[in-house]
Amino acid sequence: MDADHALATPELVLPRRLDLYYGGAWRPALSGRRAESRNPGSGEVLGQVAEAGPEDIDAAVAAATAGFAVWRDTAPLERARVLRELARRLRAHGRELAMLDAADCGNPAREMIADAEAGAAQLDFFAGLVTEMKGASIPMGPGVVNFSVREPLGVVARILPFNHPLLFCAGKAGAILAAGNALIVKPPDQAPLSALRLTELAEDLFPPGVWNVVPASREASRHLAGHPGVAKVALVGSVPAGRAVMRAAAETLKPVLLELGGKNALIVFPDADPGEAAEAVVAGMNFAWCGQSCGSTSRAFLHADIHDAVLERVAAAAARFRPGSPTDPETTMGALASRAQYERTLRYIEAGRAEGARLVAGGAPPEDPRLKDGFFIEPTIFAEVTPAMTIAREEIFGPVLSVLRWSDWERMIEAVNGVEYGLTCSIWTNDLDLAHRTAGRVQAGFVWVNEVGRHFLGAPFGGFKQSGLGREECLDELLAFTQEKNIHIRLRRR
Repeated sequence: MDADHALATPELVLPRRLDLYYGGAWRPALSGRRAESRNPGSGEVLGQVAEAGPEDIDAAVAAATAGFAVWRDTAPLERARVLRELARRLRAHGRELAMLDAADCGNPAREMIADAEAGAAQLDFFAGLVTEMKGASIPMGPGVVNFSVREPLGVVARILPFNHPLLFCAGKAGAILAAGNALIVKPPDQAPLSALRLTELAEDLFPPGVWNVVPASREASRHLAGHPGVAKVALVGSVPAGRAVMRAAAETLKPVLLELGGKNALIVFPDADPGEAAEAVVAGMNFAWCGQSCGSTSRAFLHADIHDAVLERVAAAAARFRPGSPTDPETTMGALASRAQYERTLRYIEAGRAEGARLVAGGAPPEDPRLKDGFFIEPTIFAEVTPAMTIAREEIFGPVLSVLRWSDWERMIEAVNGVEYGLTCSIWTNDLDLAHRTAGRVQAGFVWVNEVGRHFLGAPFGGFKQSGLGREECLDELLAFTQEKNIHIRLRRR
């Protein structure tokens, strides 16, 4: 779908139901608690969403356990048919859902259309893999048959982040449901509405208890992660959130799948084209959604021979991103998702100044009075950053780019690897040998050469070090939601 055509008349369709959904029905929180969902671009209250407590989690897990008993015995090709139908509905309502996400999480509506398509593509991808959950036969000699089969785990919890709510709600459900598990989605506190609207669109697709969505308090989220009735927890989020999930899951020794933070590097060698490299630096920062992406290449390592030429072009390219109302189809840069994220980003900008980095662009909220009630910060670029500076070591999750100058390859590699994260890395050079040697030395789970930002279905995505556990967007993700059983048969002698 063409983004310009799809967003020609920006209408906002809010979900009709703002309750919890489990066991095939909408239900208020047992405590009666509700939490405001606000538009971070305007401060407008979009709705009062039910907030699950631990007792609601218990009820949702019980419902999901009953749903699993039906879904695990549903033929794999029938599960695939249902997932493809969900993908079809997601595409059919892509414009509507994109506008809802823009209003609720702050990303520009133009960008959110792509999220709807990407979520549908992941559902289709895993629907196509349902017959690949294969075991193996093991030769044991005459009179014996030994083989393995793969079975679903049971109830799986998915805890979602605020930066791409719809994409993660839909796309990250694909492998779990294709494998035959029941799903409990805990949507982000800051942006729960697209998960609820998608649930309205999917109500008639699954047996009761297979698809469950429970906006929840932090206490209830911990209860969900540690619940003995939950077989596995998957999270996309920050490193502290990942540690909290692991601690809770450890109580019942359940496995986890974690895609966590990043302080990712983009490395430019002196033989790269300055204009192409500058465009890559800006694209990798994801300024459109305020740098709020775990994969953003927020550290640009520019070789001294090309540093000034690239930096000048980076500042010019970043100027194309101007903060504006997220629901305006012309907006090129949205709002930060919450006041907490906004204030955190401003603190990091102040730290960059205080520690001696040179501010090249941005560094403040925009002056446009129409944006005064939103959480907007201009694209911010710091030069003369050193590896020891706070803005070069910690994940900001905001529109702040750190530019570092380098000349010695070994020292540059040491600086690239000198953070606790290891999610992505982008390398720009025309020297094939240098590209291979650098890709082999950087400590990151997903490396681009002369490319940045793109994901490829079928290619494993995940991090090294504190950036996570496991791989997604590939066959390994599907298999991660199964368990292998060995069956040994001794044939009777005749």
